[in-house]
Amino acid sequence: MSVMGGAAQVRLAAVLLAGGASRRFGAENKLLAEIDGAPIVVMVAREILAGGVDEMVVVTGAAHEAYVTALAGLPVRFVQNTAWDEGIGGSIATGVRALSDEAEGVFIVPGDLPNLTADVFRRLALAFAEASGARVVVPVTAAGAQRNPVLWPRGLFPRLQALSGPRGGKSLLDTLGDQRVDVAFDDESVFADIDTPDDYERLITGA
Repeated sequence: MSVMGGAAQVRLAAVLLAGGASRRFGAENKLLAEIDGAPIVVMVAREILAGGVDEMVVVTGAAHEAYVTALAGLPVRFVQNTAWDEGIGGSIATGVRALSDEAEGVFIVPGDLPNLTADVFRRLALAFAEASGARVVVPVTAAGAQRNPVLWPRGLFPRLQALSGPRGGKSLLDTLGDQRVDVAFDDESVFADIDTPDDYERLITGA
């Protein structure tokens, strides 16, 4: 995603997190559960790409080969977090370390957000460019609640690379002060995640 920031273009990347075991979902892998014939992880990846990112790294863990197969044909790279069972922090760090030197910002995208749209990524990218690629851009609800995906500037990559265990990017957001820009979305449903079979059932039935 090359967006204009001042007189220069800003190159953006995405790290798609698919490293967990989805234990709350039961025996099946929630990211491989299908909606309208497509696995959830594929739906999310397609919207990220439609949003125009310049590169995407998919961080796998417990089910590496299954994700490689599911996402075959899409322009993504894979990296495996061998310590995936220690928590999301290590997966974020693994993905950010795998980015090219050209990436000036990165979306950290949990793989269980099937309602995300390309427009979400474009709106966040525009706010990032307007801030000259120097501030973290956070989607929030109308009430101000933080949601994902968050867009991080290169200046904060070292802090993302230092994450480990269960500490995700949210642990950094409260420390950023005026380095943070919030972008409000009226439709909270775009940020709906899937953790349990009930979440999945509600999504596919519209209940």
